[in-house]
Amino acid sequence: MTTTPQPLAGIRILSLALNLPGPAALMRCRALGADCLKFEPPAGDPMVHYSQAAYADLHRGVSVRTVDLKSAAGQAEIQAELARTDVLITSFRPSALSKLGLGWDALHAAYPYLSQVAIVGGAGAAAETPGHDLTYQAEHGLVTGLNLPPTLFADMGGALMATQAVLQAVSAQRREGHVPAAAAQAEAEAPTGKTQPGQYFEVALADAAAFLALPRRWGLTRPQDAIGGAHAGYQVYACRDGRIAVAALEPHFARRLMEAADLRADLDPISPEARQRLNAFFAAHSTDELDAIAASRDIPMHSLAA
Repeated sequence: MTTTPQPLAGIRILSLALNLPGPAALMRCRALGADCLKFEPPAGDPMVHYSQAAYADLHRGVSVRTVDLKSAAGQAEIQAELARTDVLITSFRPSALSKLGLGWDALHAAYPYLSQVAIVGGAGAAAETPGHDLTYQAEHGLVTGLNLPPTLFADMGGALMATQAVLQAVSAQRREGHVPAAAAQAEAEAPTGKTQPGQYFEVALADAAAFLALPRRWGLTRPQDAIGGAHAGYQVYACRDGRIAVAALEPHFARRLMEAADLRADLDPISPEARQRLNAFFAAHSTDELDAIAASRDIPMHSLAA
């Protein structure tokens, strides 16, 4: 049996981030061993209204408190918590954080060993511009036609980038002999072992979308590109009772696919003829038959419901 590595064991994280990217990052940090606390405003996290199931998954193992940061009591509560926190995760616009006294300069002056991961929409000045996953994907060419993208790529990619930033902050501290806040509290000692000041990381969801869009920019996934529709061995085809996702891209997989379809071995997979012949082949078979062909001939294919 294998166990998940716990590189964030002993690390205390406080999150103020709502909706999806921040909670998804916190979920990943929790899985990596962090002690996670989240402050929510009196109105709660909007995710509850979108999906209670998603909210439950995202916050499993996370301590959640309702705190009004605009009140004196809420300010006292967060200041007390920040004194024993290693990494703060936020998702406010910079101007909103400053109004709450939680801008990086103020935080760093008060808590020099605290690191912050600020999840924002756009990088730099664009952090003040309103947006959501859909607009960030659209900005980088990931929205085609009138259909919505199948998932929230920018939000989830941003969550992974935020988790990476947490790991970077913790790694830098540990290289310099940092005593995690949770460990210091457990030993009832001041964290005198800290020698590396905290760091600020900005994670822009637009940057996450830009990173995910690189294959398209490189000319891999547009309709005229091999992985975007030009290669007959990399397609979704209709079959007798459903669909089949075919990923026979490499020459040896493409050759096996052609053999399975009883086509010429030298047939160019990037040709109208190859696409036409394979359309007919898949339409004549059921998903069970195609699954059996994939297993027996070692072809990367996955059947789908109609």
